[in-house]
Amino acid sequence: MSATIRLTAGALALAGLTALTACAAEAPAPGAAPKPGKVTVNASDTECKVAVSEVAAGTSTFAITNGGSKVTEFYVYAPGDRVLAEVENIVPGLTRELIAELPAGTYETACKPGMVGKGIRNPLKVTGEHKPLTADAKLAEATRSYQRYVKSQSDTLLVKTQEFVDAVKAGDIGKAKELFPISRTYWERIEPVAEIFGDLDPAIDAREADLADGEEWTGFHKIEKDLWITKDVSADGPVADKLIADVKTIVTKANAAELTPLNLANGAKELLDEVATGKITGEEDTWSHTDLWDFDANLQGSKAAVQALRPVLEERAPDLVKTLDEKFAAAEAELGEHRKGDGWRLHDELSKAELKRLSDVINALAEPISEIAPIVAR
Repeated sequence: MSATIRLTAGALALAGLTALTACAAEAPAPGAAPKPGKVTVNASDTECKVAVSEVAAGTSTFAITNGGSKVTEFYVYAPGDRVLAEVENIVPGLTRELIAELPAGTYETACKPGMVGKGIRNPLKVTGEHKPLTADAKLAEATRSYQRYVKSQSDTLLVKTQEFVDAVKAGDIGKAKELFPISRTYWERIEPVAEIFGDLDPAIDAREADLADGEEWTGFHKIEKDLWITKDVSADGPVADKLIADVKTIVTKANAAELTPLNLANGAKELLDEVATGKITGEEDTWSHTDLWDFDANLQGSKAAVQALRPVLEERAPDLVKTLDEKFAAAEAELGEHRKGDGWRLHDELSKAELKRLSDVINALAEPISEIAPIVAR
């Protein structure tokens, strides 16, 4: 997935098995009044009505209700379009919540109907002082632990993407096809961090269906289409060069980023949302059908974020830790049924019943993971 996922009619049908039930478990009923202290956001196809334009420094909870006809998403941006917090795939009629830690400063909120473009924006001012969540020693160590994980994955991402790019530029279609899902594994594990940096994520990972009118298409999926459909990468040298340049830039930024504990908690949930809305449906790797490589990477990336937070969760919510362990094990076992050699079965080899079982274990895991952010924020 890229930072933008568009749910097509087919995906929306399958979302009955996946995203809708997973999302509904974490938010109030559509149109329900949010709990005290929450900032209501009423989104439509043409408006983004945020209840306030100023909040106190610290953690803020946004309750976003989609009253429009298009799938939308909600962002909180720092200057330079750096993403501080986001929630994607808010289908019509649904309310979803987003908890963000915001120091004093000036920000923008944005709703993106159709999940494309720059969005409908509003200024947001944050005033006062707060004690950061990382003042808690265990939360501070959790962020450091996860940043070490990001470093390990991004180091290998650079190596494998370079190998993929070299194969594309050499015109070695067979080798490039083999390396495509492998290089993307390391990308998909750390994508919540990559998404922080604005346009770099879609430049690397946008699908053809994600593009706004007139937008240039670059990145992994542009090359994917040429490898599997046109079977000609002779003109893809500049695309490959841009891909590795963008990956190098985002790796540098990701390793230098100062993450918050809520980045970990929200990121763990985002990765499961990506599984539910892109990998289960087969829309992520439309031409190669290598979605299960991405599925596994998202699952492992989510688990890494949760494991970094484990000492805090064991202290604050030990029963939740037990549930998470059980649900992760069940998801890994179900996915493991589709191992094939050193990789995975192709998405178009799976039956509807098999996809339904995968959907069910992701739904079962998404519900307890949605409980992590409020626990971290308290």
